[in-house]
Amino acid sequence: MTTVLDHKSTPPLTSWDPEDEEFWARSGARIARRNLVYSVLSEHIGFSVWSLWSVLVLFLGPEYHLDPADKFTLTALPTALGALLRLPYTFAVARFGGRTWTVVSALLLFVPTALAALVLEPGVSYGTLLAVACVAGVGGGNFASSMANINAFYPHRLKGWALGVNAGGGNLGVPAVQLLGLLVLATAGAAHPRLLPLLYLPLIALAAAGAWLRMDDLPLPRGGAGERRMLREVARDPYGWAVSALYVGTFGSFIGFGFAFGQVLQVQFHERFDTPVKAAALTFLGPLLGSLLRPVGGRLADRYGGARVTLCTFAGMAAGTAVVLAASRAGSLPLFLAGFVALFVLSGIGNGSTYKMIPARYQDVARRAVAAGADPAAAETDARRRTAALIGLAGAIGAFGGVLVNLAFRQSFLSGHDGEAAYWGFLAAYACCSALTWAVWLRRR
Repeated sequence: MTTVLDHKSTPPLTSWDPEDEEFWARSGARIARRNLVYSVLSEHIGFSVWSLWSVLVLFLGPEYHLDPADKFTLTALPTALGALLRLPYTFAVARFGGRTWTVVSALLLFVPTALAALVLEPGVSYGTLLAVACVAGVGGGNFASSMANINAFYPHRLKGWALGVNAGGGNLGVPAVQLLGLLVLATAGAAHPRLLPLLYLPLIALAAAGAWLRMDDLPLPRGGAGERRMLREVARDPYGWAVSALYVGTFGSFIGFGFAFGQVLQVQFHERFDTPVKAAALTFLGPLLGSLLRPVGGRLADRYGGARVTLCTFAGMAAGTAVVLAASRAGSLPLFLAGFVALFVLSGIGNGSTYKMIPARYQDVARRAVAAGADPAAAETDARRRTAALIGLAGAIGAFGGVLVNLAFRQSFLSGHDGEAAYWGFLAAYACCSALTWAVWLRRR
């Protein structure tokens, strides 16, 4: 008699070829969709845990003796650890299997969540808060393993959409935790920050159980040696660094602004946001729209090409930053909010279009290899491994953009007591990303 701890009701997969249209129509699409749903659930909870401290800092009032610079550091640390973990998390899928690692990575989320619930009270040392906030970075690693896993499930013609849905569903963890934080602030009050991480403990258990019971380990070669070799090759390819730089501009902006926006409102418009509830009531809107529109970016890239869509988003982000800068100087809160919401929306679209550029690159490489006489199955396996390696590399480097955003705000408010210097830096970064996109992808066309 089987138990719920047995693998699941569906049998293990013995073969997988999503490019075979007959197989895809018969059973592949259904299996891939089921794995996508539970991958999104796990990644969503991971993003929420990763973003936990973007909300918890709003609870930390005068009794915690923290200034704005201290709070920006608290949100920068989990971003940094999440970025570092994305490379080993990518290899873990190849080593252990997508289903197995999704379960493990979900269970690891218990650690930072339980620690936050344990230590959050007045009198806790700043060093303890830094350590616990840093551990929340394990939630950021889930993205890389989830994307590498789902990439292998879908045919090339649907990768932009599938990766966009997977990443967008995960990104929704940012506004979700902010909305839950608003609920706690509005009902229990700022004196009860522990309630927020406690709400996530059963959700983590749900994500782990869903992955264990309903996901699949693909029948692909195991072991991390091939993936590590691919990473070294991808790291020597200028294309990998170019697309990673673009992801710094798109995802780095999304996650960095998502972590910092509530604090920016409280510091820059302190007379309008004198309570945490007022700031939390607005912080979720931008990340929500950016997350929902990430699949749109992937779909647009499927249709028009990732580079064209990405260039348009960077041009729009530069314009949005100019609006934020002008609003900051004029002290106009409505214009400031409009500019920031535009930045979130465009960064979400750019996230989807940039990631589409990764599998498209290695699909072309595989086609040329087959045309030159290479074995089609070997070329496809090589393309999949290179794509997974670059997903990990770009995801890790891109997440460091979130660290840079928080550090830029920290230094700007320390030196000038406003965010103007940071906005000028963002404007310059988007101009550079636009130039890079045109020079590498579009100029020769």
